[in-house]
Amino acid sequence: MDQTNAAPSRSYLLAVEDTDFLLRDEMRSIRFALEYAKAELSLRDWGIRSTIIVFGSARTPSPDQAAAALAAAQSPDEKKLAERQEAQSRYYAIARDFARIASERGGAFSPRNRWRDNVIATGGGPGIMEAANRGASDIRAPSIGYNISLPHEQGPNPYITPELTFRFHYFAMRKMHLAMRANALAVFPGGFGTLDELFEVLTLQQTRKAPPAPIVLFGSSYWKRVIDFDALVDEGMIAPDDLALFEFADTAEEGWASLVRRGLLTDPGHHTT
Repeated sequence: MDQTNAAPSRSYLLAVEDTDFLLRDEMRSIRFALEYAKAELSLRDWGIRSTIIVFGSARTPSPDQAAAALAAAQSPDEKKLAERQEAQSRYYAIARDFARIASERGGAFSPRNRWRDNVIATGGGPGIMEAANRGASDIRAPSIGYNISLPHEQGPNPYITPELTFRFHYFAMRKMHLAMRANALAVFPGGFGTLDELFEVLTLQQTRKAPPAPIVLFGSSYWKRVIDFDALVDEGMIAPDDLALFEFADTAEEGWASLVRRGLLTDPGHHTT
């Protein structure tokens, strides 16, 4: 049979061109490595050595969004929801202010021997994540967004540096990139995802599987109501010293001061605006 004009089978494709091959279950470890390498090399190209991670709810509205929702509310239930969102929107404003301060004072602007430190990094979505990326963008500082593919697709917020906007399939690899460069962690009120990320980092710190990094929880009334940390000590589930892994703050300046006081290394020649 003359094969001169026959189309080659998929076996003839280069491995990197054959998506059916790359998406086989047996190739999961390779895909995992590729997700690591793509973000790793991009961050190295940008000279990003360390980050400040900002976690918090994707549902937290900006003050403008909250005000618009309150003005549009008609039924008692709608007004109650809008009033709660308006109260929560203060965390958006604090996160935005904190990220601006951290970007100004932390070293994101001025690479030293090509390396940038304390660059703001988030999960890349809306809410508190958007606020933090926006705070960095306000002063034209770079910031990172580690997005994740979800059944209900969550697009990246518009304030992330485009070249530092990543998308992951594997939660584990996304978490690894969030944690591995973190000089500090700033956590705002949130739900399951925020709690998951907070306790993962706390566990890494508690077990000393990660270098020491200060952690600040913004919104002391929220955290003290949602999690009874003292009860964990009373029940013997954690040691009293474990409570020293984090502090509470209620303003952007308080949060920044907490991180610096507890060991965050900053750029003494920080950019000023």
